[in-house]
Amino acid sequence: MRAVITVIGKDTVGILAKVSTVCAENGVNVMDVTQSILQGMFAMIMMVDISGCTVPFSELSDKLTDLGDSMGLRIHVMHEDIFNSMHRI
Repeated sequence: MRAVITVIGKDTVGILAKVSTVCAENGVNVMDVTQSILQGMFAMIMMVDISGCTVPFSELSDKLTDLGDSMGLRIHVMHEDIFNSMHRI
């Protein structure tokens, strides 16, 4: 099973490292990352494998939301099935 993590906010040092750390601490494998900095704004999309996640999906989402709040970022986690359903034409 996979999920999509999006991160948006003011660019600061360590965003990728901190999001990746939360993933690793909870058994989530980062499969692919794309990121850009647009006029000082950081935007990142991560595709992650949650099949080995050691906590419920809702808890992982809460942890990443809390991290985002502490860093002044908006971090959102969406299960791949929901993402695909929302973006199907």
